[in-house]
Amino acid sequence: MKTGILAAFILSVATLAQAEVSAERGEYLVRGPAGCGNCHTPQGPNGPDMSNEFGGMMVEKNDHFEAWAVNITPGGRVADWSDAELARAIREGIRPDGTVIGPPMPIGLYRGLGDDDLMSIVAFLRTVPPSDNQTPFSTYNIPLPPAYGPPIESVTAPPRGVSAEYGAYLAGPVAHCTECHTTFGPMGPMFDTHLGAGGYEFHGPWGVSVAPNITSHEDGLAGYSDAELKAMITTGTRPDGSRMKPPMGYHHYAATSDEDIDAIILYLRTIPPLPDPS
Repeated sequence: MKTGILAAFILSVATLAQAEVSAERGEYLVRGPAGCGNCHTPQGPNGPDMSNEFGGMMVEKNDHFEAWAVNITPGGRVADWSDAELARAIREGIRPDGTVIGPPMPIGLYRGLGDDDLMSIVAFLRTVPPSDNQTPFSTYNIPLPPAYGPPIESVTAPPRGVSAEYGAYLAGPVAHCTECHTTFGPMGPMFDTHLGAGGYEFHGPWGVSVAPNITSHEDGLAGYSDAELKAMITTGTRPDGSRMKPPMGYHHYAATSDEDIDAIILYLRTIPPLPDPS
């Protein structure tokens, strides 16, 4: 990374730090809608190991890669990173040494994180109890891009409130719902043609779960009321009482405010109808 770009980024972050940044807001995002612990907290047979919160774990192993979510506590490898470096790693997927963070970290969506929310997340992560859990580096059998786009100077999040606009921000850059629930092609989620159509398979101790269609199509959410959707999102329980499988971060969404869940549902109702992928 060129010195001039780094200096500009650090200056930008320093300016952002004077805005509406708080560890309290960061805690809400990390433990609520962003669901960072869904990948970064080790999972045991009874769920997340909260005694080792954010200590890292293997999140996916397939023919393309073996991906480890690293320890993001003050006891992990990010401990020596500056706030600006950690912020850039989260939003742009670039480590301080210039290497690129690979999937399934949803960098393409995190690039839309608002400045205040990004730095609030960083502020909160600096306060969590350190974990000494060690995770290996991820390995990839696919080429990673040199970057996920040009350097980001600043992002302004939409106004908070129960609106489709803010719901799109929550469902995209914050909670990355649209990442998991969009049909994948050879290059990743096909946002332009299959937004929300589902179909991606997740493999884990629970077996195989398939991301469902979340568009307004009859194959998706058309037959559910808002109350039913809210219950499914926050409790993992379908209207018939059956339980939904991981890795959906139900306990994180249960910690999300009613207003934010309402905004997400309002946005989901606007996604153009698409049938399940064939």
